[in-house]
Amino acid sequence: MAYRELIGDSARDDDYSAVRLTVDDDRIVAADAPGLERSLEGLTLLEAAAVPGATLAADALANAIAPAFTAAPAPGRVAVAMSGGVDSAVALLRAAPNAIGVTLRLWLDPRGPSSERACCSPDAVIAARETCHRLGLPHVTLDLRDAFRAIVVQPFVAGYAAGLTPNPCMRCNGRFRFDALVEFTERAGADILWTGHYARIVERDGIRLVARGTDAAKDQSYMLATVDPRLLDRIAFPLGEQGKSSTRGEAAAAGLAVADRVESQEACFLAGDDYRSFLERQGLERQRGPIVDEGGKVLGSHEGVWRYTPGQRRGIGLAAPAPVFALRSDPATNTLVVGPREALEARHVAVRGRLYLPVSRAEAKLRYRSRAVLADVVPTDEGFTLALDEPTHAIAPGQVAVLYDDDAIVGAGIILGATG
Repeated sequence: MAYRELIGDSARDDDYSAVRLTVDDDRIVAADAPGLERSLEGLTLLEAAAVPGATLAADALANAIAPAFTAAPAPGRVAVAMSGGVDSAVALLRAAPNAIGVTLRLWLDPRGPSSERACCSPDAVIAARETCHRLGLPHVTLDLRDAFRAIVVQPFVAGYAAGLTPNPCMRCNGRFRFDALVEFTERAGADILWTGHYARIVERDGIRLVARGTDAAKDQSYMLATVDPRLLDRIAFPLGEQGKSSTRGEAAAAGLAVADRVESQEACFLAGDDYRSFLERQGLERQRGPIVDEGGKVLGSHEGVWRYTPGQRRGIGLAAPAPVFALRSDPATNTLVVGPREALEARHVAVRGRLYLPVSRAEAKLRYRSRAVLADVVPTDEGFTLALDEPTHAIAPGQVAVLYDDDAIVGAGIILGATG
């Protein structure tokens, strides 16, 4: 026999807990695991992941199990991505009893003022695990902090340093989160991955595409636009046909403790802080430079172009007879260009990305909270260009352009630039 030893620990303040497991294949043959509600000996790793206990003991067990976790395939098993909030808890409730919860532990700025609302915080991981355990279901935590920092956080910092306005949540979903979750789904022997997103999946011309959720006020399809369509045959969004109030009601009726949990914040790694303070802690320095108008006339000074984004009005610090807005920046010369609001208007947009289906017309959404605008779409070698039907303000390089045909997302990519 080839035994393996799995070790995990967890600490908070002055408290500490540790777990040591001896495993033969995927079955535990010996366990030193104080603080759990029952013995782990004789259990598979899947069964052990459902054993509750004191918070730190359960955390230590999760840390021991996760790196080695596998489970034999089981028809009908559903992996549910758990954020610790009400949406994923209701998805889990619907998938029970043949469900397994999984939570990604991601990097948070340790110097941020608060991590309570972050979807990947230690408290969120604990809430997700406790929801699973209350329902008698297994839960696995994947510690992806280092990879997340390299793939999501560092490009966010580099983007601002280069004068862009990046959207880290799109990068997280498109290149990181769903890749990890689908890989875990296969490792867990599950048929499909469920998440609590308010979006739908539709099929067009034999291709599965993300589509808007039924509730326009809660629709999250934009944030999922860069998920590879090839993954969508392994993914489902069970809440896509309903709104938030229905979800909270369903959770309350089931007695779930997370029924009234507050929404998670965007850009979770900021840990509740302003992005400018975060960027400064990550090494972007305040460096005084000129503020100029479109003709190059110096109007004042700023403390670093990375502190401004196209369309920004507040915080520029100029006394002017009419409102002025940040138009663009030049990191090479540390120059901020400002002007009137009408100077922000553009109708032609270049995008690096891909079209999931060939389209010549689509609704283009150029920021998460912006209104979609009809546009002509022309494919290019690196993505596509847009000719908007109406001028649009504050189109920021680094943000994501998402194309909709009716409710289906048919293309997406990073905005390279915009012109009148």
